Amino acid sequence: METKSEAKYVFIIQCEIARQRCSGFACTNGFYNRDDVFQGYDDGVRYIAITCGGCCGAGLAARMEHFSNKLRKTDVTKDEVAVHLSSCMVTDNYHHDRCPHTEYIKGLIIKKGYKNITEGTYISKTAEKKREKGEYKRYADTTEGIKTSLI
Repeated sequence: METKSEAKYVFIIQCEIARQRCSGFACTNGFYNRDDVFQGYDDGVRYIAITCGGCCGAGLAARMEHFSNKLRKTDVTKDEVAVHLSSCMVTDNYHHDRCPHTEYIKGLIIKKGYKNITEGTYISKTAEKKREKGEYKRYADTTEGIKTSLI
C-alpha cells in the first residue's frame, strides 16, 4: 500500500487495559471524521477495532489470524489493510505510559503479514499540551524495516 487512499480496511488495535475504562469513541470518531492520522483514507474504507488481548499482547496473534482467515474470503489483500496501534498504546497519556510491549506487538503484526503500521489514532489536544509542557513523554520510533508513522 503506497498511500492511505489505497487502504480498504483500517484495523485499529486498542490497549486491553485502557479499553476497560475507554469506550473507544474518540478513535472511532476520529476515523469517521478523518481527523489527524486518519486524513487521506477514502470514504469507502472499512473499519475494525479490537484489543491487543492484554499484556503482553500475545492474544493478538489469534485475533490477527482470525481476521486473516476472514480476509481471504474477500478481494482485499493484507497490503490493503492499514493497522493502527491506538494512541493509548503508543503515547504517554492519562490511561498510562506507552505500552512496554509495542515492539513485540508490531512484530506479531508483521509476522501475520501486515506491513502498513501506524502508531496512533485519536490525538487528544489536552494530552498534546501536556507533551509540549513535558508532563507526558514523546517517543521516537526505533523499528527499522517497516512502514510506521508517529503522532
